[in-house]
Amino acid sequence: MNLDEATLMECLAVPRWTRAVLDGQPYDSPEALFAVAERAAATLTAEEVGLALAGHPRIGDKTGSATSRAEQSGVDNVDEFVAANREYERRFDRIYLVCAAGRSGTELLADLRQRLGNDPDTELAVTVRELGKIALLRLEKAVS
Repeated sequence: MNLDEATLMECLAVPRWTRAVLDGQPYDSPEALFAVAERAAATLTAEEVGLALAGHPRIGDKTGSATSRAEQSGVDNVDEFVAANREYERRFDRIYLVCAAGRSGTELLADLRQRLGNDPDTELAVTVRELGKIALLRLEKAVS
């Protein structure tokens, strides 16, 4: 199983992560691929989080890629998200990111509000985990 750089960058726009996944090729199984991808995503730095977030729209923003819009299809309380997103961005100086696939707008808004109580280091760690989840979901779609 071999993947190309462009496909991987669509999963997670972080060059170091992409190189780590590319360097592990060929993979004997999807599980081996996912294990490498997950380990590499778990070590994202704050700078790499910034790179990755540059390609993600705000939750509730309907102007992102088709992939992002599909992942966020459950968001229906857009006005509340706009206000909460602004508060999050003021507090953490980046967009709020969550793996939205399969979750309702109510669940996502509750998550956002809860995460506003995190300190910056905790919130960075949560964002790294969420980026990893999104990358793995996109990677699964890319190989299926």
